[in-house]
Amino acid sequence: MSRTGRCYCGQVSYHSEGEVLMQAQCHCRECRYLTGGAANVFMAVPKAGLTFTQGAPKSFSRDDLPAPVTRDFCANCGTHLLTRSPNLPDAVILKVGSLDDPTEANPAIAIYTCDQLPFQTIPPGVASFEHLPT
Repeated sequence: MSRTGRCYCGQVSYHSEGEVLMQAQCHCRECRYLTGGAANVFMAVPKAGLTFTQGAPKSFSRDDLPAPVTRDFCANCGTHLLTRSPNLPDAVILKVGSLDDPTEANPAIAIYTCDQLPFQTIPPGVASFEHLPT
């Protein structure tokens, strides 16, 4: 299965090849900073299948954490494209909002619901976890 995506201004685009490894919505405070307040909907896909087809993202990692994630975004418009986690060395976490066809997304779990805001909803049938599931 393949998918394509891009940033808001179109300066950075990507192609992703491979089966989706996980789909989720994350309610953690860090993700809500990046989305502007809502839960972050994402899908994990094979790292080896990701190529940037136009431009290159800028990366950011916090230097105050022992094992921070790296967040890739467009330096021009700021669109958050993906996250690279040291806990998932063979995967990248694509942001559903950057997909050309976001209807492919179907989150199966909601994580970090300990940080969920009262107005945020989790669809019926979606398993929820206060932190990461084991």
